Amino acid sequence: MNQGSLASFHEYITTDKCRTILALCGAGLSASSGLPTFRGSGGLWKNYSSMDLATPDAFNVDPGLVWQFYSYRRYKAIQAKPNNGHYALSQLSKVAASKSKKFLTLTQNVDGLSRRAHHDTEQLLELHGSLFTLKCTSFDCTYTENNNFKHPLTPQLQGCEEEWINPKKRQRRTENENGNENEDEDGKDAVISTTGSPEFTPVKEIPRSGLPTCPQCKTGLLRPGVVWFGESLPFKVLDQADEFIMSQKVDLILVIGTSQSVWPAAGYVNRVKLQGGKVAIFNTDEEDLQGCDGWKFLGDAAELLPQALKPLIGDITEVVENDKE
Repeated sequence: MNQGSLASFHEYITTDKCRTILALCGAGLSASSGLPTFRGSGGLWKNYSSMDLATPDAFNVDPGLVWQFYSYRRYKAIQAKPNNGHYALSQLSKVAASKSKKFLTLTQNVDGLSRRAHHDTEQLLELHGSLFTLKCTSFDCTYTENNNFKHPLTPQLQGCEEEWINPKKRQRRTENENGNENEDEDGKDAVISTTGSPEFTPVKEIPRSGLPTCPQCKTGLLRPGVVWFGESLPFKVLDQADEFIMSQKVDLILVIGTSQSVWPAAGYVNRVKLQGGKVAIFNTDEEDLQGCDGWKFLGDAAELLPQALKPLIGDITEVVENDKE
């Protein structure tokens, strides 16, 4: 981290010039937690495009397939742990008022890790919903359940936890394809076949009766409470974000693990800049730092955020350790 930039950033966030802070978070915030992002055209699950599975049409055609994909994602998110980046934002949500600051986190992540880091929910908006929200698909039913961490949701969804039949073998094969030497766990040469199709765990044929069903209407299928491609972002969340931005000048926007040139990040960044607010970007991709006339922090948000926000949140080591106990 550039110490000159860090010093000027620290100076700004501790002055009266910085009273209102908005954090906009993307997949990069959870990178250190080890979650697959399924971003872009290369995002595959068992050779299925994640973009093809994350649509209302896909759910209507084969809800069993879609639920297996999301059962896998829910399991991985449950197994993951919040990282120090999540805890830094969480701590800021708790101390902001005592520092005469107003603060809001607007996350595009659906993994629930910000909530599990005990982020103040009054200062957290989930733009794309959550894997752990369930909604009834019946037109006449409005049932919604939040914070459902049960796994598996039905007995038939048991066994969706791994994408590969032998994850360790797949990891060694991938390392071999990347040019690393093949060794087994004892350090001896291992013979690994790289021919044939990848060994995916099989996709099941799950009948409708084996999928999560609405406990209220008893007939509708439940679906993950995430925003799928082709669906609108939740109006209530957008309204709350707009109210935060319009009710006062936002003095600083933190763009964390997401590109400032892609919607919705671009929209929020531009609105803050038009108000005269400043921008700080935290990203592992140097290209995403280009064109920013504010602070640029290249690296892992889990390492950068605790340092950048330390004048406001203090040392979070004890907070993190206590949460692990």
